[in-house]
Amino acid sequence: MSRRASQLTPPGTTDRRIAALLTLLAENATIVVSGARIAREIGVSRSTVWRWVTRLRELGVRVKGEQHTGYFLEKVPDILTPDMLRQRLKGSLFGKRIHHFFKVDSTNRVAMELGQAGEPEGTVVLAEEQTAGRGRAGHAWHSERATGIYATLLLRPHLAPVQAPLLTMMAGLSAHTAIRVQTGLHLDLKWPNDLVFRGKKLGGILTEMHAEPTQIRFVIVGIGLNVNQEKFPGELSALATSLRVETGKPQSRLELLVRLLREFETDYNRFLTEGAAPVITRFCGLSSYAQGMRVRVINGNDSFTGVTTGLSPEGSLLVMRDGGPIVTVIAGDVTEDRSIVVRDSRSMARIKDTTK
Repeated sequence: MSRRASQLTPPGTTDRRIAALLTLLAENATIVVSGARIAREIGVSRSTVWRWVTRLRELGVRVKGEQHTGYFLEKVPDILTPDMLRQRLKGSLFGKRIHHFFKVDSTNRVAMELGQAGEPEGTVVLAEEQTAGRGRAGHAWHSERATGIYATLLLRPHLAPVQAPLLTMMAGLSAHTAIRVQTGLHLDLKWPNDLVFRGKKLGGILTEMHAEPTQIRFVIVGIGLNVNQEKFPGELSALATSLRVETGKPQSRLELLVRLLREFETDYNRFLTEGAAPVITRFCGLSSYAQGMRVRVINGNDSFTGVTTGLSPEGSLLVMRDGGPIVTVIAGDVTEDRSIVVRDSRSMARIKDTTK
């Protein structure tokens, strides 16, 4: 890889010195830090420090103090700065190349461009806010400022393109574990890419790839999690929820992201070593949608109902169509069909477990 590629900095990336200022204030949260000290440690003028403090305030960071007295944080912000992440991700694949944005249209868009330009595996793109966040099938993803996790991971696995969907399921498993460890919540996994709690969406995965017919060149895995949202606009209020809503208290986005990246790295290495079987087994064990659920499948102009019967070795959903054979669903919108109750003790037990 060229030296130029290894030093790419996308337009709009948070200035590393602003991130360093935020880290310095966070590490001295109860202490007034003089403008002179900040300027000296970061390597800029005091007037520049003042401009950056003003910028941080505009972004919602509660910095108190004045240019002649010094500054301190009224409240330590839950901002995912690269410096604070690297400290917690030493030795990790995802602790080396972290691109942070206060605002960007889409982390997946940035990561795709970085992949095409030769950025290495393990590169992470983060945003505090997205203006054009995307989900599957072109759906928009609501990305409120500094309340969720909006991250995209760049991978370069030696896999065939047909195996890429398994990375989506694997990312869901990683997020499921990280959330359970931090909050105690046991989420449901809706095939192929949603994290759901009590019927409401809490997170989603969007995987995209650049590939040859038989070999993946790179994959980007976008992960969106609703963490500290207290409410959702309009019709989303009936469809979405957050960890804060469900636990009744704010959650550290920083700690959750660190857990998520650590879990993802472990799961990714296992997948590359052991193949798809462990992913399929774990997903089926945690998802009420994988087997025994009555569903409606919409794929383009095709729509049908049936009962799920498991997953194929490639991670596709198997559905026994009403009055027909078992079909393999590779893509499409799958929702629970409540028009007929399925008398299946196994599926009902799973549904009960995921709503505790």
